[in-house]
Amino acid sequence: MKIANDVCVLVQARLGSERVPQKMIRPFAGTTLMDICLKKLSESKVIPKKNIFASVYEPELISIAKKHEINVFYRSKESADSEGTPMSLMYEWWDKLPYKYCILVNACAPFLSLETIEKFYEEYLKTSDNGLFGVVEKKNYFWNNKGQLITPWPKGQAVMNTKYVENTFEAAHCLYAGSMSMIGSGVWMGDFSRPGDIKLYNMEEKEVFDIDYEWQFLYYEKLYKLGVR
Repeated sequence: MKIANDVCVLVQARLGSERVPQKMIRPFAGTTLMDICLKKLSESKVIPKKNIFASVYEPELISIAKKHEINVFYRSKESADSEGTPMSLMYEWWDKLPYKYCILVNACAPFLSLETIEKFYEEYLKTSDNGLFGVVEKKNYFWNNKGQLITPWPKGQAVMNTKYVENTFEAAHCLYAGSMSMIGSGVWMGDFSRPGDIKLYNMEEKEVFDIDYEWQFLYYEKLYKLGVR
């Protein structure tokens, strides 16, 4: 069990995306990806607002955070330019914010609902695990880059049938939780190679569409304009 004031909820963003330039502030269905995310969090009745932060460097992102009355952690340029190594630089707030744990919310997932974020938050408070990781359940066949089937073939089945295939889980890339001290030691959430070290949190696939490419930005914007949520 964790107490609410030991856990912060944080949105970390920057304008340095190369695949979709300035996607966080680029017009998206009459708003922006950053606005969509922070507006949701600002309306939460479950997560204490004083524990919600935007970790940002650029003035445009700082302005959006202040518009939604979200606390700002003033990220350094070095952190904003970092590609994840070392982890303590990318997540430089780990020893500067007065919390033991952090939940990261990906602002590039516009269909992620506030209800799901709140349920993830509540689950993290209940668990004794350091790490909680959003995933999507899959029932399919997968091959490695050598063309070898890595999904166990269902016993007694002669043809490919996903009804009988073993469940696997894919990273959702939108909700992550871990302890601040582990980030400081260069580990995020826990040891993925050790079963049970990180608790998996199953999510609806329709909520986890993450915008990494131009076609995704354009396609998901059309869906969003149609009212898909």
